[in-house]
Amino acid sequence: MNTTRLPTLFISHGGGPWPYIPDMRQKFAATAEALQNLPATLPAKPKAILAISGHWEAPQFSVATSANPPMEYDYYGFPEYTYHVQYPAQGDVALAFKVKHLLNASGITCDEDAARGFDHGVFVPLMLMYPDADVPVLMLSLKSGYDPYEHIKLGNALAPLRDEGVLIIGSGLTYHNMRGFGRPESYAPSVQFEQYLYAAITDPDPEKRHQALVNWEQAPFARAVHPREDHLMPLMVVAGAAGSDIGQCIFTDTVFEVLMASYRFG
Repeated sequence: MNTTRLPTLFISHGGGPWPYIPDMRQKFAATAEALQNLPATLPAKPKAILAISGHWEAPQFSVATSANPPMEYDYYGFPEYTYHVQYPAQGDVALAFKVKHLLNASGITCDEDAARGFDHGVFVPLMLMYPDADVPVLMLSLKSGYDPYEHIKLGNALAPLRDEGVLIIGSGLTYHNMRGFGRPESYAPSVQFEQYLYAAITDPDPEKRHQALVNWEQAPFARAVHPREDHLMPLMVVAGAAGSDIGQCIFTDTVFEVLMASYRFG
């Protein structure tokens, strides 16, 4: 195996622009520490990051082609200053066209979006991992309809990038029910759903792993935890890109009365 092959990551990115708000950052202290320490665990510094966020879906898979992506303040009700924060990482136009080529070669349609900017599923974890914004970042959308198999297949097509210095990050949440956050009765469902994910992700047989992820609605409390699966689909992509690598849980946090987990493959 190439010793510089980068892993794939699924990050539970938390709520809104929390790192910029002192009391929220305190609530997410375990996540903040884990993300700050994460780059030191990688075999090499990435040449680029390919980010798939639960906050961007399109009719077809789409890549962002801006060399200087703007910001997308896709949250509501937060302090005014959080609508002016900047994460000035460069885009990666060459990587965008490489991704499009890989997907087309696998029979996957891929559109381009020259206007798309960094949503908080992208800039929140990255401002903690790479605060100097010195790693180019390419964004890739989810596809409307949220077919888990299609997203796993997307990850399969992207897998060669891991040997080219590209860190593939899926950014979502293992629990994402806005009506459930902050309710004590939400904790047990979040744990039981996470137990299902953990068993699937750590299965040494990638085919069994993929089948369990495709059938995620069979997990306990699946639709109570994910009424809409936008924040779960990035996990399908990174699991697909993992190949035969076994997943492991790299950190968990309990915030707003629910368990949130993050994973690494490879």
